[in-house]
Amino acid sequence: MIIDATDLLLGRMASHAAKAALLGQQVDIVNCERAVISGRAKDIIARYRQRRERGYPYKGPFFPKQSDRLVRRTVRGMLPYKKEKGSSAFKRVMCWKGIPEQFKEKKMERFADCQADKLPNEQYMTIGQLCIHLGGK
Repeated sequence: MIIDATDLLLGRMASHAAKAALLGQQVDIVNCERAVISGRAKDIIARYRQRRERGYPYKGPFFPKQSDRLVRRTVRGMLPYKKEKGSSAFKRVMCWKGIPEQFKEKKMERFADCQADKLPNEQYMTIGQLCIHLGGK
């Protein structure tokens, strides 16, 4: 299953990906930097910055600042990754910035219930914008 994350809500898309991975499918998520988080930008940045600065630099917990790794970490939070079935499902999830050459001509899935245009307001932020504020590229 190949998921195009452009203008999809991050949490809803991640739950679809986690369910598919638990059922044994290989899940590839492309265009991770274009996924959307709903809410005011100031609140989103504060919440993710607090997660990023939690812990110790050498001991953890480690929180990513690249867009593809941040999406993969979100999917991990929806899996029982400390158990055998969750860790094997997490290995089947891969996230990509942009669209790699191997997926250019393949059919990509988009979920109707995950669209950002269904939000009642215009307050949202893309993962790419968030990662720039966190210090990523």
